[in-house]
Amino acid sequence: MTPALPPQETLTIEFKSDRNKLADRDLIEAITCLANTDGGELWLGVEDDGTPTGLHPDHQMVEGVIGLVAARTSPALTVQVDRLTIQGVQVARILVPQAKGEVATSNGVYVRRRLRPDGTPECVPMLPHERTSRATTFGLLDASAQPVLGSTLQDFDPIERDRLRQAIQIYGGDAARRRLRHRILLDLDDEALDGALGLTSRQSDGSRIPTLTGLLLIGREPALRDLVPTYEFAFQVLAQEAVRFNEFRRFPLLKALDWLETNFRPYNPEEELQIGLFRVPVPKVDLGAFREAIANALVHRDYHQRGAIHVRLEDEALVISNPGGLVDGVTLANLLTTEPRPRNPRLADVMKRVGIVERSGRGIDNIYRGLLRYGRTAPDYSRTDTNNVVLSLSTAEADLEFLRLVVEEENKQTRPLPIDSLIALSALRESKRLSADELATYIQRGVTQAKKTLEILNEAGLVQAHGVSRSRTYTLAPSIYQAIGHKAEYTRQKGFSALQHEQLVLSYVAQHGQIKRAEVMDLCRLSEGQAKDLLKRMKEKGVIMLEGKGRNAVYRSGLNG
Repeated sequence: MTPALPPQETLTIEFKSDRNKLADRDLIEAITCLANTDGGELWLGVEDDGTPTGLHPDHQMVEGVIGLVAARTSPALTVQVDRLTIQGVQVARILVPQAKGEVATSNGVYVRRRLRPDGTPECVPMLPHERTSRATTFGLLDASAQPVLGSTLQDFDPIERDRLRQAIQIYGGDAARRRLRHRILLDLDDEALDGALGLTSRQSDGSRIPTLTGLLLIGREPALRDLVPTYEFAFQVLAQEAVRFNEFRRFPLLKALDWLETNFRPYNPEEELQIGLFRVPVPKVDLGAFREAIANALVHRDYHQRGAIHVRLEDEALVISNPGGLVDGVTLANLLTTEPRPRNPRLADVMKRVGIVERSGRGIDNIYRGLLRYGRTAPDYSRTDTNNVVLSLSTAEADLEFLRLVVEEENKQTRPLPIDSLIALSALRESKRLSADELATYIQRGVTQAKKTLEILNEAGLVQAHGVSRSRTYTLAPSIYQAIGHKAEYTRQKGFSALQHEQLVLSYVAQHGQIKRAEVMDLCRLSEGQAKDLLKRMKEKGVIMLEGKGRNAVYRSGLNG
């Protein structure tokens, strides 16, 4: 089947006229442009307005383009070329892969693709900082470990160094091994501590220069402003489109975290829920999720890209955005399950060793937990694009009865509910009924793991299973609906399942004239007892009638059927 010609040019689609024979240099630059962005398709022999006009005679042997591209790019780029007939003329579709890193033309030209304000694409030079930024996205360079040219040890702030030592002491944790590691760090003198955490880089002459990580953690504010001009963060409070708080700062990271939390607290009211002998705080935004989300934005932002980190409290959500899209290998479909891939490994490692962020690298679980256990919707990353990561945390009213159930179950198990279980309960609360296939999408895992999660919740009495085998679905258990005051909802869900089974049986009888109990079990994925109960109810309603006994027993349409 011939691929359709795209209707217009986009960031990943480029049209090139070949009526006057496109110059090799222009062709290579256009291909390099796509490779250094997101990859895509170059259609040779198509005008800018999408009109196919055909290939020049010298380009009829399109297979030669593959060798030409490999010879004129560095590192050599491999493309795929297809010759197609579109509206009666021959054109070439060149499939360009996204380069893992950066590709130059043989003339040493680095170019990338971008969209103009009117939405049309163009090819522009790649500036040095853009090349570095791209390398960090693909994990080819750790910018946070690089020395900052022009900086000296005098750019370190003694007050921020004390704040760092205090953080090491405060966040050391309770584990004996962790306390020992932190004790060792605290016993080091300043030079040794800088070396151990990678805050400085030793040069060939023995001198030490602050790294980007060092400046970000304990640098003086003037030094940050002059030497890391792309770094800035803002805290904004918007209430019904009115600005109540709007300040931009360039504080070192630990001071930034303290400042943001201090200024956020007045806007984060808290109520309490009495559960047994304990009072459980119910904040507007869980502070654990808040800290983790802010720390992630500070640690994972692209420090070569201009733009501030924004922490914005809106009427219905706390929105946190940071420059730099998701790194290579991380997508919205695997955020929960992919291995940690920090954009700034050195900075991320220091923040973990100090104890500011989750040591396992699974801080996103804490963000999810901080919303789901209160009955709020899951974190929303849907506005994330190639230039920014945008996280929205719902500030809707907490579901106190749902929280009570979660806390009571965690007390019963003497441990927090697994994040997959919380996601399952939240999804069932919203969707009412789920299959293992559907839950797999929510938890970003395989169907087997999703089914295991649901069956564990079923055994715990938190959900109820309906049907067997592949058609098995799950709802919240009757006791859960009763506890949260939604008895009618459970009745509707249960009635829906029963009605669905009845309609399947009646449809089968209408088509085949009769049905046996074993056929009902297979058709509705029910156990023998469940099939027996279903047929009994339908018989009592008069929609089916029983004929025969034992193995010869069949059910036919009844008087009311």
